[in-house]
Amino acid sequence: MNPQVIVLFRALVKNESMTVYVRSLETAVPKTILIQTEARDVFAAQPGLTRLGSRLVNTCFDSAAIDTRFTAVDELTTDFRSDDPQFFDPATGLLLNPSTKVRNDVFGREATKLFVEAARAAVNAAPELDLLDITHLVTVSCTGFFNPGPDYKIVRELGLDPSVQRYHLGFMGCYAAFPALRAAKLFCEADPQAVVLVVCAELCSLHVRTSNDPDTIMGSALFADGAAAAVVTARSGSEEKSLLQLDHFETVLTPVGEDAMAWNIGDHGFEMILGNYVPHIIDDHIVGALQPLLARDPELEALPYTSIRHWAIHPGGRSILDKVQSRLGLTDEQLVPARETLRNYGNMSSATVLFVLKHILEQDPEDGDERICSMAFGPGLTVETALFTKLRQAVAAEMGQAPGRAAAEVPVA
Repeated sequence: MNPQVIVLFRALVKNESMTVYVRSLETAVPKTILIQTEARDVFAAQPGLTRLGSRLVNTCFDSAAIDTRFTAVDELTTDFRSDDPQFFDPATGLLLNPSTKVRNDVFGREATKLFVEAARAAVNAAPELDLLDITHLVTVSCTGFFNPGPDYKIVRELGLDPSVQRYHLGFMGCYAAFPALRAAKLFCEADPQAVVLVVCAELCSLHVRTSNDPDTIMGSALFADGAAAAVVTARSGSEEKSLLQLDHFETVLTPVGEDAMAWNIGDHGFEMILGNYVPHIIDDHIVGALQPLLARDPELEALPYTSIRHWAIHPGGRSILDKVQSRLGLTDEQLVPARETLRNYGNMSSATVLFVLKHILEQDPEDGDERICSMAFGPGLTVETALFTKLRQAVAAEMGQAPGRAAAEVPVA
């Protein structure tokens, strides 16, 4: 046999058996809190709303199963005062409609803070790794653009090696954390010494606006700002201090739904299309979307879904969680991480599923070696799925915080 073929075969076998770990997982949110009922009242009071539009605002906000959200737009609270308001004028109670440029300028400034804070928290949570140990950086966002981008800003602000390999996944939507983690896994399998920093940050609240359109109203009721970061590596000895093992990833496109969920750029911000048929599409196709993932592990494939203890489901909305729970027959307890993340933070697009994973890690932190089935949904309709193993660690102590909501947020000053 050709010697080069033998070397390639051995490398493939080695990579196939290589285990990749999430060494740390941290989150960050802006300091400004939106109370759902207060936001509802502001949106419902806007001039130009039809009677149906006003009714939809109240229905969407009240049925969203959200109590609080975080925003990087200070103006969106009634306490903020400005001589030149651009998003909200508390003196008149009017929601304003800034241009896409104005919104994107805020993204460049405020998203940088979230990217850097989440990244720094993740690196600090892995103290045995030096900043110069990081070989790859993967950043994720779909709510704004600037260049030099967030990958550059993180390298400069944290003092990473200027030669770190940088990749940005832009405009993919709510499922993008999975392609980022999958890329990190591939980097580590290709180079056993690789250390990959993955950072997702989204400023969805930049794009809210008043409207009679049901999709726009739903987006205003659901979306919020937040960031999450993870350090991923396969280095020898990583398992002893790691939180998660990255097992398998799969991607499925549903046969319908291309027009039901979309994210477009308009003259006055980005425009969400979130049709009310999305939960029904997920209901019809979730079992088929899970099949290729669970087929990667024959032991799991033969079990009922409830036998997998942990489910990290992206809370795209309450009705989506309801459909997933009903179709898979999951218990209320298995949906707690997703529902509590939605209630406390709203939908933060790509970062959200990492908040859910962190919630799971902080539950019964001394329990471990338990499987986690995770999924997220996005434009297309795309279903990204993943299998993880929660490792037997004192996770709360490792993260340096007590379990609970306070441990899941690092407010940005």
